[in-house]
Amino acid sequence: MGLLSLAIWMPIGFGLLVLLFARDEQASMARWVALIGSILSFLITLPLYSNFESATAAMQFVEKYIWIERFNVHYHLGVDGISLWFVLLTAFINVIVVIAGWEAITYKVNQYMGAFLILSGLMIGVFSALDGLLFYVFFEATLIPMYLIIGIWGGPNKIYAAFKFFLYTLLGSLLMLIALVFLYIKSGGSFDLQTWHALPLAREAQTFLFFAFFAAFAVKVPMWPVHTWLPDVHVEAPTGGSAVLAAIMLKLGAYGFLRFSLPIAPDAAHEWAWLMIALSLVAVVYVGLVAMVQQDMKKLVAYSSVAHMGFVTLGFFIFIDLGISGGLVQMIAHGFVSGAMFLSIGVLYDRVHSREISSYGGVINTMPRFTAFALLFAMANCGLPGTAGFVGEWMVIIAAVKFNFWVGLLAASALIFGAAYTLWMFKRVYLGDVTNENVAQLEDINSREFLMLGLLACAVIWMGVYPKPFTDVMDASVAQLLKHVAISKL
Repeated sequence: MGLLSLAIWMPIGFGLLVLLFARDEQASMARWVALIGSILSFLITLPLYSNFESATAAMQFVEKYIWIERFNVHYHLGVDGISLWFVLLTAFINVIVVIAGWEAITYKVNQYMGAFLILSGLMIGVFSALDGLLFYVFFEATLIPMYLIIGIWGGPNKIYAAFKFFLYTLLGSLLMLIALVFLYIKSGGSFDLQTWHALPLAREAQTFLFFAFFAAFAVKVPMWPVHTWLPDVHVEAPTGGSAVLAAIMLKLGAYGFLRFSLPIAPDAAHEWAWLMIALSLVAVVYVGLVAMVQQDMKKLVAYSSVAHMGFVTLGFFIFIDLGISGGLVQMIAHGFVSGAMFLSIGVLYDRVHSREISSYGGVINTMPRFTAFALLFAMANCGLPGTAGFVGEWMVIIAAVKFNFWVGLLAASALIFGAAYTLWMFKRVYLGDVTNENVAQLEDINSREFLMLGLLACAVIWMGVYPKPFTDVMDASVAQLLKHVAISKL
């Protein structure tokens, strides 16, 4: 079993083990086993980075075994510069989520921890799969634990939110399944992604495939106008669910564009790039304005996620290396920052049991240590230089200006809107005098919460100050992708 298989199946194995501790008096054991499992699963991914050769665009750590011989389906894994960091990010966020739910979850603890561990393994499987059917299995399987997380530990309207999440994402994926079967037939009976990348497809076939993949991946990102499920799901999901959804699950759709849409249907990607750019700019500008009027903190950050992910798809479809690299960096940075924002809201919700901005005011007076973390994450969400939130957005804006000045100008407006809604929320929640009794009785974060937020703060600052390790890894793979798309277009 190679490193990628260990990265996938170790958290799944620990998740199944945790499910054995079903009785209430075993909750402590379930927590500790989940923590040990998540830490070991993260440590397993570190050699992927330390042994990665950044000078080549070839797939590395490849594993390939026959899975379903009759249909030529393989258990085929590998990572390149595009997918490597998402494997590490997934494993890292899983550790944070286990720590975050340590005291907040008091019933069915084993199922909660087990669901997140299994979900982590499945998401790593999505980023590692090089077989089309294997990718689809992992992609769809991620819906099951997230559906349970929302439906069991969510808020008052959790069943509605869980169904909405499941139906939106499942229906989009059915068109992708048709596209996969089409490619299987066209390739003479192969599900190998690299074989599909080399297929000479007619323009009509490429257009069909592009929109079939668009149906699956645009919902997952989510792009405007198929983003409406996200705020409802975030509001009802438990804190850990929101953190994983924003930090990792939204990235599955954006990753799909780079692994399927661009290399398999490059002519159609060029032809319909104007549509993708237009939808991305609507997300950046319009959804940013929508975020500004939200009174629920979770809804505000949810709409902020849609706006920030608009940068990602914008960067991908202007076909400039700086844009694609910027989109990838933005995906990683958004994983750190949005996860931290939702976990910070969870810290307040665990104490006051309200997400409404009007329920707070003057939190800095009673929780000064926590407010320092919240300020850092808010600044990163605004795109402050020196934080992770700045690097990817700046790269995409520069690439967009090179592509078209007006596109770049509209993209840059997100920095203004992001600062407006984030800092206005921060002012109303944290600054000023204490406005109610609930805030007056708040206690500052404990050592567990300090550790959780401290790890994320280190990641946000590290990426903002020294992004070179992130960009170096992806440069060769991005260049190879652009070369492939350009040659296909010619």
